[in-house]
Amino acid sequence: MGVDFNNTQTIWMQLVDWVFEQILTAAWKPGDKAKSVRELAVMFEVNPNTVMRSYDYLQNKEIILNKRGIGFFVTDDAVEKIKSLRKKQFMEEEVPAFIKNLKLLDIDVQEIVDMVKNN
Repeated sequence: MGVDFNNTQTIWMQLVDWVFEQILTAAWKPGDKAKSVRELAVMFEVNPNTVMRSYDYLQNKEIILNKRGIGFFVTDDAVEKIKSLRKKQFMEEEVPAFIKNLKLLDIDVQEIVDMVKNN
């Protein structure tokens, strides 16, 4: 399927990232019904409680909402919320490591700027 589970992150969080990707690539659009907990559990061969933990997180972050008796739906502003969450994570976790590597490897910032401009 779409997730190759790894040992560096919990399975439920990897499922959250998979849902993020579905929404960011417009496979799941605002207002769309999300797959049920049972469907995802079968699809990824995981315990339904694991999927439910992912969905609880997504509900707390207001990415999806539960319409009781009907299912889970993508919120209207899910894309913006995901981008905000991912940007915060990127700035707090990946950028400091990137800057550290620039310094350790004596890479000039202009070299990176040029690389970004050319891609």
